[in-house]
Amino acid sequence: MSMIIRQATPNDTQAIYDMIYELAIYEKAPEEVVTTPDEIKTSLFGADSKTEALICEIAGKAVGYAVFFTSYSTWLGRNGIYMEDLYVSPAFRGNGAGKALMKTIARYAVARQCGRLEWSVLDWNQPAIDFYLSIGALPQSEWVRYRLSGDALINFAE
Repeated sequence: MSMIIRQATPNDTQAIYDMIYELAIYEKAPEEVVTTPDEIKTSLFGADSKTEALICEIAGKAVGYAVFFTSYSTWLGRNGIYMEDLYVSPAFRGNGAGKALMKTIARYAVARQCGRLEWSVLDWNQPAIDFYLSIGALPQSEWVRYRLSGDALINFAE
């Protein structure tokens, strides 16, 4: 099977949306996907977008994607990359697609002189945790992630 990792284009919007929904099902939260393909197209590929996406194709079919953006570390005084999503459809796992997507992002981080590549993983997702450990990633267990969203965000902003 031939595998290609490439920059996503607006033509990939529906495939990305479909895989976002597959990921949400895997993460047991499909009801939390409130976006639409049109919103994905605008936010990911709009002229002012600060986000990038990669597509993994096997035999001409989009089977995985990664979404990432530039972050910043005040302690390092350097940019980093935060990977929001890494997903490979279940039928195509075990072929190195996830590793190829991550390796591409890591190469971008090195070329851009970033100080780090970071992401989050659900604590019950042992296959992903095992994969991340196998490539040399370390958990940052001393940090607890917080989120303001929805009404809490709106109320706090007022």
